[in-house]
Amino acid sequence: MAPLPGAELVQRPLQLYRYLLRCCRQLPTKGIQEHYKHAVRQSFRVHSDEDSPERIQQIIKRAIEDADWIMNKVNAWLPPTPVSCNLRDQQGSPLLHS
Repeated sequence: MAPLPGAELVQRPLQLYRYLLRCCRQLPTKGIQEHYKHAVRQSFRVHSDEDSPERIQQIIKRAIEDADWIMNKVNAWLPPTPVSCNLRDQQGSPLLHS
């Protein structure tokens, strides 16, 4: 399962860069988003001189796999979202009492 739809369409480094930044926006907190955005940018700087098409495709495949792993890890860490947490009776009183 890919973190976002469209992973299978990523063929070029710029497409990968944009895809990974969109994945970052799906992360739950601003701090986590900024951490992974920084990691994506840093990785692109490190690999900016790569010119082998085979190596570029290998990097793209691994980056998408890593993004998938991170998204699954974060989603497993998050508590499940309740279906409705604002249930009230006809008078407007909460149905769930703490």
